[in-house]
Amino acid sequence: MDVPAHQPVHRPLIAILTMDDDEERFRGNRSNFVDLIRTGAEMGVLVCVVTVNHLKLKQKRIVAYMYDPVTKTWSQQLVGLPHVIYNRIPHRQDEKLPEVQKALKAALKHPEIKLFNPFFFNKWSLFEWLGKGKTTARYIPATRKMSSLTELAAMLRRYPVVYLKPILGKAGKGIMRVEKIASGAENKTEYVLTVQETKGSESYKFGSIAQLWSNIQKETEHQPYIVQRGISLAKHRKRPFDLRLLVQKNYRGEWAVTGVGARLAGKQSITTHVPRGGSIDDPEKLLASAFDEETAKRIVTRAKNAALAIARQIERKSGHKLGEMSMDIGVDVQGGIWFFEANSKPMKFDEPHIRKKSLERIIQYALHLIRTNRAKTSGISASD
Repeated sequence: MDVPAHQPVHRPLIAILTMDDDEERFRGNRSNFVDLIRTGAEMGVLVCVVTVNHLKLKQKRIVAYMYDPVTKTWSQQLVGLPHVIYNRIPHRQDEKLPEVQKALKAALKHPEIKLFNPFFFNKWSLFEWLGKGKTTARYIPATRKMSSLTELAAMLRRYPVVYLKPILGKAGKGIMRVEKIASGAENKTEYVLTVQETKGSESYKFGSIAQLWSNIQKETEHQPYIVQRGISLAKHRKRPFDLRLLVQKNYRGEWAVTGVGARLAGKQSITTHVPRGGSIDDPEKLLASAFDEETAKRIVTRAKNAALAIARQIERKSGHKLGEMSMDIGVDVQGGIWFFEANSKPMKFDEPHIRKKSLERIIQYALHLIRTNRAKTSGISASD
């Protein structure tokens, strides 16, 4: 294969890392990649796409995909080794592959390359890490690993509603809710299992916890799950909502809140995820409808502070350099703040002002990494 060399440039080079694809050449959200390439160009940074198979770090030049905004086409070109690698391996199963693990480890060890967000988060690890933090434990709902009926029964003794969530889940897929109710004149205990479907949910009633457990096992297909206390979320027009926060490192390498959005649950949904029927809305509007305008502003401020504390704790406990994460933060009927989920590879935020800032922050943080790495290797202060 004859691959033209990209003209030598002194601009910083950022590589978006993804998987090879036999038909499409590479996988991932191409419009996302193009947006980042355009933002990089505006900020004097060259951004390319590199696949795992082409990430040969022992060579001086590697094959990369470059985008031409005039012809709107991709071409393969030879480039020097990137200064920063932005990990966008699209799926957990991809990330587990030996060749991917090998490539990530090689990039993490390379003295002249900085890679951030090296892996997807594990839900159980997140709750363990955050539950041990002095500033973050208060935001964590009671959570257990659900390896047997014992854990589920213990949680249902303490809480009338619990949620079951796949440890390796994404975008609300596989989430279930269990509600314990008293039925009939004898106040007989029954259990209602609600299973999240693609755009709605299905509910099933069971007379015993053994029947409930049997059906849960069929639904989970023996995937690892957590069981978590159900939080009574604030509602807008009888529909629960939660907050989505994007937290990223800025040009100083410090965590900052890029934006706050809100997601309103679909009419027949037990989650607020947009792929499961949820919708995007304005956080202050929803909070003001559930509380009042002043309270809404205070809650947003508290949610931002919580998100920053959570991001710092996750990064500290992960032992790796992280540059961004999105978070689901719940607000209960009393205005309390609760952490539900964090994603190390955030999906695109559709709110335009958040979207623009998010792209700029990725480039800013990459420039910070380059600046501090050069200062380290030359033995001078990054601020000089």
